[in-house]
Amino acid sequence: MAHEVIAHLHSKLVGNKDLEVEVKHDGAKLGTLLISKGNIEWLPANNHVNKHRMTWKQFAQIMEREGAPARVK
Repeated sequence: MAHEVIAHLHSKLVGNKDLEVEVKHDGAKLGTLLISKGNIEWLPANNHVNKHRMTWKQFAQIMEREGAPARVK
Protein backbone atom coordinates (compact mmCIF):
# COMPACT_ATOMS: atom_id res chain seq x y z
CA MET A 1 0.00 0.00 0.00
CA ALA A 2 2.93 2.35 -0.49
CA HIS A 3 2.58 5.52 -2.49
CA GLU A 4 5.20 6.52 -5.01
CA VAL A 5 5.56 10.20 -5.84
CA ILE A 6 7.76 11.32 -8.72
CA ALA A 7 8.43 15.02 -9.29
CA HIS A 8 9.49 16.22 -12.72
CA LEU A 9 11.37 19.43 -11.92
CA HIS A 10 12.09 21.62 -14.91
CA SER A 11 13.48 24.38 -12.67
CA LYS A 12 13.48 25.48 -9.03
CA LEU A 13 11.04 28.30 -9.75
CA VAL A 14 7.65 27.58 -11.28
CA GLY A 15 7.65 29.75 -14.37
CA ASN A 16 6.00 29.18 -17.73
CA LYS A 17 6.11 25.39 -17.45
CA ASP A 18 4.05 23.51 -14.82
CA LEU A 19 5.72 21.45 -12.14
CA GLU A 20 4.51 17.87 -12.63
CA VAL A 21 4.14 15.40 -9.76
CA GLU A 22 3.18 11.85 -10.74
CA VAL A 23 1.40 9.91 -7.98
CA LYS A 24 1.22 6.09 -7.86
CA HIS A 25 -0.31 3.64 -5.39
CA ASP A 26 0.93 0.03 -5.34
CA GLY A 27 2.56 0.63 -8.72
CA ALA A 28 -0.64 1.87 -10.38
CA LYS A 29 -0.77 5.50 -11.44
CA LEU A 30 -3.41 7.54 -9.58
CA GLY A 31 -2.79 10.69 -11.57
CA THR A 32 -0.58 13.71 -12.08
CA LEU A 33 -0.61 16.90 -10.03
CA LEU A 34 0.18 19.98 -12.13
CA ILE A 35 1.43 22.97 -10.15
CA SER A 36 1.60 26.42 -11.73
CA LYS A 37 1.81 30.02 -10.56
CA GLY A 38 -1.93 30.56 -11.02
CA ASN A 39 -3.53 27.29 -9.97
CA ILE A 40 -3.22 23.64 -9.10
CA GLU A 41 -4.65 20.88 -11.31
CA TRP A 42 -5.24 17.14 -10.97
CA LEU A 43 -5.10 14.96 -14.08
CA PRO A 44 -6.49 11.52 -13.18
CA ALA A 45 -4.77 8.43 -14.58
CA ASN A 46 -6.03 7.24 -17.96
CA ASN A 47 -7.54 10.68 -18.62
CA HIS A 48 -5.61 12.94 -20.96
CA VAL A 49 -8.45 15.37 -21.67
CA ASN A 50 -10.25 16.48 -18.50
CA LYS A 51 -8.32 17.84 -15.55
CA HIS A 52 -9.65 19.25 -12.28
CA ARG A 53 -8.50 22.82 -11.60
CA MET A 54 -8.64 25.13 -8.58
CA THR A 55 -6.99 28.35 -7.57
CA TRP A 56 -4.44 28.42 -4.79
CA LYS A 57 -6.98 30.21 -2.60
CA GLN A 58 -9.53 27.42 -3.17
CA PHE A 59 -6.85 24.82 -2.44
CA ALA A 60 -5.89 26.53 0.83
CA GLN A 61 -9.55 26.68 1.94
CA ILE A 62 -10.12 22.99 1.17
CA MET A 63 -6.93 21.92 2.96
CA GLU A 64 -7.78 23.99 6.04
CA ARG A 65 -11.33 22.63 6.10
CA GLU A 66 -10.73 18.98 5.18
CA GLY A 67 -7.03 18.26 5.68
CA ALA A 68 -5.89 16.33 8.74
CA PRO A 69 -3.91 18.48 11.19
CA ALA A 70 -0.22 17.61 11.43
CA ARG A 71 2.58 19.25 13.37
CA VAL A 72 5.39 20.98 11.51
CA LYS A 73 8.74 19.28 12.21
